[in-house]
Amino acid sequence: VLPQRGDLIEIFRDSYQHWAVYVGDGSVVHLFILHVFAGFNSITVITQRGAVREETLRAVVGNDQWQINNSLDSTYRPRPADVIVTEARSWVGRTITYHSIRRNCEHFATEQRYGVSASQQVGAFPAHYQKINACFTSRHLSKNKSDHPRLS
Repeated sequence: VLPQRGDLIEIFRDSYQHWAVYVGDGSVVHLFILHVFAGFNSITVITQRGAVREETLRAVVGNDQWQINNSLDSTYRPRPADVIVTEARSWVGRTITYHSIRRNCEHFATEQRYGVSASQQVGAFPAHYQKINACFTSRHLSKNKSDHPRLS
């Protein structure tokens, strides 16, 4: 199945899942790590610097497996594809602070699709494992969430 504009792409890395937003023509927008700001020790890094980039899906995925994952469509109403793509592209080139538990790449991607920041990946891990979640996070991107309420 080929992705459609606005679909969320889940990429299976060795120890975590990376997330991106499909924006069409074989490209995705995603948040990735740039530099370490702070950490609890040499293994656990919580707060870091990241950047948003548009790249080809193939370049971001590399040799890893991936899937379209819009599983939160049953919880949140997806925004129109044009809005998702425009919003995602508006972040391209920005360098932002992120946090691996509170604002990671999945939070970034879901914010674009639903207007609501969410991460099932973080919630699935016990607290002591959340520290080593290597998925990338951004500053709080919240906009007007009243435009994108939970589905009843």
